[in-house]
Amino acid sequence: MSVALENVLAKAGLKVDATEFLILVEDAARKLSPPSPDPSHYFSPDQRAALTDAGLDLSPYAEGEADFRAKTVAAHAVLAESALTVSQAARALNVDDSRIRHRLKEGRLTGWKDGGWRLPSWQFNGSGVLPGLEVVLRALPEDQPALVVAAFMSTPQADLVINDRPATPRQWLLSGGDPELAARQIAMLGSPF
Repeated sequence: MSVALENVLAKAGLKVDATEFLILVEDAARKLSPPSPDPSHYFSPDQRAALTDAGLDLSPYAEGEADFRAKTVAAHAVLAESALTVSQAARALNVDDSRIRHRLKEGRLTGWKDGGWRLPSWQFNGSGVLPGLEVVLRALPEDQPALVVAAFMSTPQADLVINDRPATPRQWLLSGGDPELAARQIAMLGSPF
């Protein structure tokens, strides 16, 4: 299996061996959710009744049922593996480490702390940061997890069109698209509509 996994990782452009990747997956699984989630215990009896009346299934995970967490755990592991450290980001941008931490503090770059800062790679291009990134990050709701933001930035959006096709916000910014359009969309993350 490790040869097959090594091939998949290489095709995806991830520079990590199979053992390291599996450690990342295990760590992500532990962080993201309990092994036997029972969603009903998070709610009061009145809340459970209201949610059940609205048609939500709050029953625990059943043996043999496909584990809904698997895709999220894999995505989290890929996000963590492809993220840059402060030093790596500083080298990529040809600046001092302190400038990267300053940009993080000002909201001009985004990242999360996991021992040290981790900066998602989607916000960088070959020679710097995405054009218009600061405009987009200013509009980002503070409560959005890195995985949600990464998914948004890599998912085609109907309102961001390049050559008559929906583009991802990252593609949009790289092509010189108006960052305000992407900012209006990212501002809606976490909103019902």
